[in-house]
Amino acid sequence: MSDTIQRNTRFSNKPLEERAHWYSTAAQAYDKARARYPYELISYIAELTQLSSASRLLEIGCGPGIATTSFAEWGCSIVCVEPNPEFCELARNNCKPFPKVVIKQSSFEQWPIETSTFDAVVSASAFHWIQPEVGHPKVAEALRDDGYFILLWNKEPQPSPELWPSFTKIYNRQDLSSLGRFETEAARQQALKTLVQPTIDSGLFKKVASQQVRMEKTYTAEDYLLLLSSFSPYISLEESRRNNLFAVLKKQIDDNLGGVINLSYISAADIFQKITA
Repeated sequence: MSDTIQRNTRFSNKPLEERAHWYSTAAQAYDKARARYPYELISYIAELTQLSSASRLLEIGCGPGIATTSFAEWGCSIVCVEPNPEFCELARNNCKPFPKVVIKQSSFEQWPIETSTFDAVVSASAFHWIQPEVGHPKVAEALRDDGYFILLWNKEPQPSPELWPSFTKIYNRQDLSSLGRFETEAARQQALKTLVQPTIDSGLFKKVASQQVRMEKTYTAEDYLLLLSSFSPYISLEESRRNNLFAVLKKQIDDNLGGVINLSYISAADIFQKITA
């Protein structure tokens, strides 16, 4: 079983209450440091699905509203379902300029479905937290006939391959080799395929399109560590071990990289359409 499949199964099998509060300690870091979805990608989705001010969207797991604000700029109405209270507070603040955005604090599993109501359902780096046998039928029920199911992913930003040996050495010395693995292009592509395979297997949707945008971003040492602290493996890590690791990583970036690190990531969209009889 691949790391991605194992990770997805582990997340979706967590109790609802644990999932709801998983990011609570990292909510601010997530909001500040996580990569945004590029305008080019959101524009492609909006044009393909013909989003307009008349469109009604449902977003599953909006987090602090990273993708929400991008879709809201197209003038559509958005109902966001997010279980984490800290995320809900951040999302409401970030979406203040968009009065047609409503944030509902609830897990998607417990949210009372609005049947055949939405033109599109969006989930940005969140749908792997939901058990497919629960999530996919509920998405299909929420969509109008021929409505769109949009899955967005920002594959974790990582440094250039030239830096991998020095960073891997740091993780190995901290006895954290599992965290010090970087992904080749082939591994990234396979992980993205694995993330959407359950939607294909559900038989409820047909694949319409896929699109990827390759992005680069420069982080200060402090912001890079903030970014890492927003990812689940680091949230799971015992605090003293995380602090020790971060101190060594910061020294590496400050002493050898001029205090900044360049990262690359893939921003991807998979667009499906509800299959109707």
